[in-house]
Amino acid sequence: MLIPGQLKDFTNFTRRIPEGDDHERVVCETCDFVYYENPKMIAGAVVESAGKILMCRRAIAPQLGLWTLPAGFMEMGESPAEGAVRETWEEARAKITIKDMLAIYSVRRIGQVHMYFRATLNGNDFAPGPESTDVCLMDLKEIPWDEIAFPTVYWALKDFERAKGQDRIAPFTNPEKYKDL
Repeated sequence: MLIPGQLKDFTNFTRRIPEGDDHERVVCETCDFVYYENPKMIAGAVVESAGKILMCRRAIAPQLGLWTLPAGFMEMGESPAEGAVRETWEEARAKITIKDMLAIYSVRRIGQVHMYFRATLNGNDFAPGPESTDVCLMDLKEIPWDEIAFPTVYWALKDFERAKGQDRIAPFTNPEKYKDL
């Protein structure tokens, strides 16, 4: 039996609907192993400190030089909250405490699900990590809205602003006009 990660020869794989399924999949024609392609999970945080938001200027593509929230692809074996904490450390060298889920956005065209948490900064320490050229705390009015790296970052910031002062919220989702993004 073939195990994902040990597949060495992709020459005998084709796209087809396996027996008993209703979606086209990548299937090994030799052993019928099905390679499932599933959405990538992104975890991030809107980190607040003294009424300001922790923002990172990207040092990597895509969107090099634009501003973002600390977020990135989840690793195997971690929860979304753990992923957000790790990504915040990696990008902003900041330690945070997760408060609650802010939003879950679907980006169907690229097969991604973005999950953002509300969080608070532990202490005052932060610095650019290897994926950031600059990290700073910004008031919502100071954010360069025309220099935001990704639509989901823009939405998360706007949803954070809408949720301000509320202890409990139901997580936000894609804005209506972007339901099928």
